[in-house]
Amino acid sequence: MTSQTSSRRARTTGIATLSGLAALALAIAAPLSASAHVRVDPGQASPGGYTTLTFKVPNESATASTTSLTVDLPTGTPFTSVSYQPVPGWTAQVTEAALPEPIEVGDATITEAPVSVTWTATGEGIGDGEFQLFPISVGPVPDTGSIALPAHQGYSDGSVVHWDEPLGDDGSEPEHPAPVLYVNDAPPVDEHAGMAPVTAGSGSDATASGSESDDLGALGLGFGIGGFVLGAGALVLAAVALVRRRPGAGAGTVGR
Repeated sequence: MTSQTSSRRARTTGIATLSGLAALALAIAAPLSASAHVRVDPGQASPGGYTTLTFKVPNESATASTTSLTVDLPTGTPFTSVSYQPVPGWTAQVTEAALPEPIEVGDATITEAPVSVTWTATGEGIGDGEFQLFPISVGPVPDTGSIALPAHQGYSDGSVVHWDEPLGDDGSEPEHPAPVLYVNDAPPVDEHAGMAPVTAGSGSDATASGSESDDLGALGLGFGIGGFVLGAGALVLAAVALVRRRPGAGAGTVGR
């Protein structure tokens, strides 16, 4: 009887430990996976100059690949110059159109400007667990508070995810937040945490900052996946332990 009691206590302790590990793993993985949004890096720029913006696009589907990305550019405070850096495996197109109303830029009156950039995969695109970087050079940066840059992520199954929702009045992040470039406005405290502001014209600095952010993002994604695997494994082990506690199993042990 003493041996049986000790065995049951050991199983109970093991189940509690495994359940705790599972809960911890899922708690860690949930916020990491939720942060896998389309982002723009750097999140800040100074007015009047040119800057390189890099859109980081993770694939969030386990059954389809990302095959297109369209980023809407501002028309109220437009960039008069937009160029893109070639991305292997993708074509890019900058679309220009007439502005809703003429804009005065210095001594010039601007009636049309770039309004969107579209990347289209020539191969399989971005697969499950992968991400891709899409850089553009824009300028001059308008002298304004902030600039929303809605993104539209197309998948191989025909679905489209629209990253175009503004932050809540309290700064809370919606399900599909639009990438935002902050100019004169201060970004939210947790927006692009750890990214250094980039001064006008510092394209190389922007690229370096983007690389650091991408490394952190990849590390976070790795921890998220690892957390889910650990949680699933712990739950399976807990279930096996529960099965072994059935009366039939206990009787067999006492009989021996």
